[in-house]
Amino acid sequence: MEFEDNSVLALLSGEHNQHLAHIEKTLDVTLDSFGNSIKISGSGKASKTARAVIEDLYRRIAGGKHVDIDKSMVDDALRWAVNGHQAEAVTAGESFETWKKKIVAKTKGQNDYLKLLRSNEVVFGLGPAGTGKTYMAVARAVEALKKREVERIILSRPAVEAGERLGFLPGDMKEKVDPYLRPLYDALYDMMPADKVDRMLASGEIEIAPLAFMRGRTLTAAHVIIDEAQ
Repeated sequence: MEFEDNSVLALLSGEHNQHLAHIEKTLDVTLDSFGNSIKISGSGKASKTARAVIEDLYRRIAGGKHVDIDKSMVDDALRWAVNGHQAEAVTAGESFETWKKKIVAKTKGQNDYLKLLRSNEVVFGLGPAGTGKTYMAVARAVEALKKREVERIILSRPAVEAGERLGFLPGDMKEKVDPYLRPLYDALYDMMPADKVDRMLASGEIEIAPLAFMRGRTLTAAHVIIDEAQ
């Protein structure tokens, strides 16, 4: 397989060819990359699937203006190819602007999700773990706050354990519930400077609270995210 744009091929291959290695391991093929070409070795069906995955990823990256690629994007292309389909390229350029970086859709599902988040007042996001439901929702909230479309962000999720008994936690109410809310903090700190997050948490422009405390609240001019709402 030969490609016109070496920079796209480099993104496709990943650092130290990690994405090609993942495709090799998943499909039991051998991929040799040199220059602007990739040689595929393996059984007929596996080689055909590997070619479809590589062509799909190349098209997605080129169409998305050289967006970064990660393992989830490779897995998405593998899933489509193994099922005998070809994933649609993300060419619409759906993205959210945050203080630290631009959040870009990496799969068609994420692209559709971003469009819905931007064009609807209420969105229900359903999907497997690790598909970006919470992360993309927080990105939209941060963008809305940055553009002053809203006055504050309220992030909430149930303070429940995931199959383990942690027992009684020390500290005040905030210290007790913070461990359950870490996924929301992680997303915020990934999109905003730490000092800005801390300042907005202190001023109330960003509020993170357990779902149990949300009953009866008045949420004027706020972007509200309820995580793990099932």
